Amino acid sequence: MYKENRPFRSEFVPIRGLDYHVQIWNGQTGSTLPPLVLVHGWMDVAASYQFMVDAFSEAFVAGRAILAPDWRGFGQTGLTPSGYQADSYWHADYLADLDLLLDHFAPNQAVDLVGHSMGGNVAMMYAGVRPARIRKLVNLEGFGLPATRPSQAPGRMAQWMDGIKSLARGELALKGYASVDGVAQRLMKTNPRLTPDKAQWLAGHWARPDASGEWKILGNPAHKIINSQLYRVDEVQEIYRCISAPVLAVEASGDSMGLWWKGKYSLDEYHERLQQVPDVRVAVVQDAGHMLHHDQPEQLARLIEEFLG
Repeated sequence: MYKENRPFRSEFVPIRGLDYHVQIWNGQTGSTLPPLVLVHGWMDVAASYQFMVDAFSEAFVAGRAILAPDWRGFGQTGLTPSGYQADSYWHADYLADLDLLLDHFAPNQAVDLVGHSMGGNVAMMYAGVRPARIRKLVNLEGFGLPATRPSQAPGRMAQWMDGIKSLARGELALKGYASVDGVAQRLMKTNPRLTPDKAQWLAGHWARPDASGEWKILGNPAHKIINSQLYRVDEVQEIYRCISAPVLAVEASGDSMGLWWKGKYSLDEYHERLQQVPDVRVAVVQDAGHMLHHDQPEQLARLIEEFLG
C-alpha cells in the first residue's frame, strides 16, 4: 500500500446548500504565500493529487496552504443537507462553488490554481471571469471540448431530457465492486501506468462500501448525462482573453486527444485556442497519459514549482 508523505486533513465548508469537502495539506492559512488550490477532473476526487503533493519539495511546501475540494457530486461533496441528489450538473456551478471556496479560504489573497481535465477547464474559465483572484494558473490537460454548431441544439436538449429519464430508471448507475481490490483493478485497467500500491491507495478514496458491503464509486451517475448546453468556442475565447495570470498549460506525452476525440478535436485546435490567453506557455510531461499527476508526479511537481516560483 502506498504511504503518503504528507497526510491531509478534511474540512467541510457550507457552500450553496452543500457541505463541501476540502482536503488540506499543511494548512498554513494566513501565510503571506499564496494558497495553492488543486481542482480535480471528471469522475475523480481531491485525493487524486496526493502523489503530486508528496512530490513537492519541503522548501516549496513550507508555509504554504494546499487545498483541494471534491467538486459537487464527487467524493464526499455529494448530497445537500436534505439528502436530495442532483440529476443535473452545470459548468457555471463549478465556477460559483470555487468563487465561494476562495472567499472562505483566501478572502484577501490571489491564489495559485491548478486544475486537471474538467478542473482545468473550470480553472481557465474562472481565471478569465475573476482575473484578480488568480496569481498563476496551471492547466493539466484541460483541453475543452469540440466546437458545436447551433443546429445541434435541438438534439442536445432532447439527449439531456432522455438522460434525465434514464437516470430515474436506474440505467446510468455506476458499477459496484465486491472489494477495494476490484476498484484498484478498475483504476489500473483505465490507466496501465498506475502502480498497484497507488491504485490500492486511490481505490480507498475513490470508492467506499455501501450498507451491503459493495464498493461504490463516489460519483453521482447524473454526471454521465450529456449537458443540454452547447460548447461555444467563441465565448470561451473571449473569457480566455480576460485571463491576466500567467498560465502554464501542461500536456502528457500520451495522445489523450486522439484517444478521446478520434479526429473530432485535435491538439492543434487546442493550441490555437490557447493563443487567446495573453501569457501562456506549454510544457509536456514525458511517459505519461491523461492522469499525468498519477503517472509522473515528481516530474509534474518540479514543473509546477519552477513555474510558481
